[in-house]
Amino acid sequence: MAITIIGLPWAPAALRIAGYTLLPFGQTVIDAPSAGALSFLGNIVWFVLAGWWLALDHLFLAALLAITIVGIPFAWAHLKLAGLSLAPVGKVVLPVS
Repeated sequence: MAITIIGLPWAPAALRIAGYTLLPFGQTVIDAPSAGALSFLGNIVWFVLAGWWLALDHLFLAALLAITIVGIPFAWAHLKLAGLSLAPVGKVVLPVS
């Protein structure tokens, strides 16, 4: 995404999802205080081009992981990732205190 000028606004959102995927436990996602109308428009474009199928993939993986007792925490992490994948622009990942 960062190779093209058009993809630059969504590159930080993709990196945010990647970092949250790497370490989903002990972190939470909140709206950034500085998020405004441009974040809303960016989320609409993200949802249309990538968000809906990323969230669908995470929901499918969560359903598969929830079958076993060992997979339940990972299923919960995938549910949180599905929410972030729908609209990642204007969000901040913070550690839970």
